[in-house]
Amino acid sequence: MAESFVIEAAPAASVPVFGQKGRFPVHRIYCVGRNYAAHAREMGKDPDKDPPFFFCKPADAVVTDGADMHYPPGTKNLHHEIELVVAIHRGGANIPVARALEHVYGYAVGLDMTRRDLQQEAKDAGRPWDFAKAFDESAPISAIYPVASHGHHSSGAITLSVNGEKRQSQDLGDMIWSVPDTIAFLSQYYRLQPGDLIFTGTPAGVAAVRQGDVLVGAVQGLAELKVKIV
Repeated sequence: MAESFVIEAAPAASVPVFGQKGRFPVHRIYCVGRNYAAHAREMGKDPDKDPPFFFCKPADAVVTDGADMHYPPGTKNLHHEIELVVAIHRGGANIPVARALEHVYGYAVGLDMTRRDLQQEAKDAGRPWDFAKAFDESAPISAIYPVASHGHHSSGAITLSVNGEKRQSQDLGDMIWSVPDTIAFLSQYYRLQPGDLIFTGTPAGVAAVRQGDVLVGAVQGLAELKVKIV
């Protein structure tokens, strides 16, 4: 028997899949903080001391299919953070590192957009980062490339340009915590579910964007992600 609701249910968030008509349903979005040493240092932290930490975005924060992103309210310092995104198709808890990649459906290019001024205010006050990270349209993402046809991605260039000027450029191999390490660690604290997305952290070079800017992000072996800020 189909469930009924007392108000109209919001449409389920989803992401396109390269080469397929079906879409990937989004359950949760987990994001890894400071997973590249150079970025950790530019944020004033020591990358050798801290274990990975995570924050979340709502599933419907995804911006897909080449849509524009609206400049969010409440900020004067919106930053880009280009990231490799991991799509999970098999859930589980306490996943061993050696089995972690079996849970990966595919990979995408994503942007963890951040209201940096609100993040700094939260840090200074010892408060959560939700206002800075978990706002509407804060997770633009490309189509997902399935592992079955495109393999895994542990190395290769990850880049971002704004209006044709390169701002971020590094190799995926420079991640402090690899994809298997990240999945295994996260699964000690959450039971991962099919449909989860994991944003794996950003390289150095984060900076502000304004209305009218065009962002082009890329991960070697995956499609580009192009987003206009409106």
